[in-house]
Amino acid sequence: MPFTISFFISTMAFHTFVVLLCQVAVFLSLCAVGEGRYSIFRRFKEAQDTKQGSLFEEQWFTQKLDHFNGADTRVWKQRYFINEAFYRPGGPVFLMIGGEGPANPAWMEDGTWLTYAEKLGALCLMLEHRFYGKSHPTVDLSTDNLRFLSSRQALADLAHFRTMIAEARGLTDRKWVAFGGSYPGSLAAWFRLKYPHLVHASVATSAPVYATVNFPEYLEVVWRSLASENTECPLLVKKASDDLVERLKDPRTYENITKDFNLCSKLQIQTDMDSAYFLETLAGNFMNVVQYNEDNRGFEGVTGTNITIKVLCSVMTDSSLGDPYARYAAVARLMMETTSMKCLDTSFSKYVSDMTNTSWDGPAPIAGRQWVYQTCAEFGFYQSTDSPNQPFAGFPLVYFLKQCTNFYNISAEQVAEAVTQTNEYYGAYDIRSSRIVFPNGSIDPWHALGVTQDISADLPAIFIKGTSHCANMYPARSDDPPQLTLARDHIFFLLQQWLKQ
Repeated sequence: MPFTISFFISTMAFHTFVVLLCQVAVFLSLCAVGEGRYSIFRRFKEAQDTKQGSLFEEQWFTQKLDHFNGADTRVWKQRYFINEAFYRPGGPVFLMIGGEGPANPAWMEDGTWLTYAEKLGALCLMLEHRFYGKSHPTVDLSTDNLRFLSSRQALADLAHFRTMIAEARGLTDRKWVAFGGSYPGSLAAWFRLKYPHLVHASVATSAPVYATVNFPEYLEVVWRSLASENTECPLLVKKASDDLVERLKDPRTYENITKDFNLCSKLQIQTDMDSAYFLETLAGNFMNVVQYNEDNRGFEGVTGTNITIKVLCSVMTDSSLGDPYARYAAVARLMMETTSMKCLDTSFSKYVSDMTNTSWDGPAPIAGRQWVYQTCAEFGFYQSTDSPNQPFAGFPLVYFLKQCTNFYNISAEQVAEAVTQTNEYYGAYDIRSSRIVFPNGSIDPWHALGVTQDISADLPAIFIKGTSHCANMYPARSDDPPQLTLARDHIFFLLQQWLKQ
């Protein structure tokens, strides 16, 4: 069974949990890197490289462009950071894996992994993912160049970086530990799986290890997470969403809808894609808050951390605001005010224009074109409304698959084949390795694709009741729930044991 921590058992002494480890059978950072407001992968992390005046200067590593073609000798500069403050001779090396956004140097100054590093005397490194942040392997983001963007190339980057840095710094015989949260959590697990001679152990937080084209379970978890605060809350969200879908059928309502949701321009619905984009944008207000509910992300420079499930449900149950539709609009305006947005841009045509711009400094949200490409070429992960057991409507699987075709000329059949290949290559839930711990939060929708039960005694799961995406990675605070504190302690216990092996 998994190492499950809840309020009901939080008063138990930590050491009693060790006996719970036994054999049973399984998504942009680290939550440390950033991601913009774009569709499809909601939303591993929204923090950008916003923290100014970092004490840790960016450094550059000469990386290979194509690790799987020996005849291709092209190279490029990959960004990384280093923190030597806690290193003691003979200590381990901690490697934080970057994900689908800029590597945020705030993580070199704070975060649970640094608490572990201080206790264990570790050298700390963070490597930015190729094609994200300032790590530009190619001149632009053309679809032809994006063929060099994949998890396999990223893992080979990590392997080459680890090998060269170890040789340069005399760390070849040190034990290396990989850390990552969300997609980088998957990379942390797969790095240990595919390069066991280079990495001794991994902490794979909130890691989706099962690729799937359609991921309606994401919104099912959103329903349950909202209901955990107030059982009426998701029902009211559903009523509002259904009401909005009906209103969209009548163009005479568009002017009022534009005012209700403070849109940047008058609502125009010409196609199913237009309505799907509009509906998904509004649903994203709830999806984002649920995913990061009460996470301690302020140190990254993130705004809006005060908006929680409790806040959203208090708005949705406030009858003084009007009917459920009016409350749904109130949530949208609250989120805009919180993030200092003057208006809400829901133009699908503009989104298409932005996402097909191949310039590094194009108008698309940060890393938008790159990450959506990875979902089309490797993972799927499309959070559709195809399940009846969720509160939203109007953005089915076909809406996401059409984007793959429009942006990259990747067909629905090719997406399905790519997802199959990903699971064949990494093993999906059936990971055969050792010394990887899989922490997940019960509120986090991504736990539906993660390891929430022990695969073996040496591949343990830690399922943390009442916490969300990557919660265990963020800095500890005095009002953390006890089960989160225990989870962090248990991860440290495992690292201690594994580093002795």
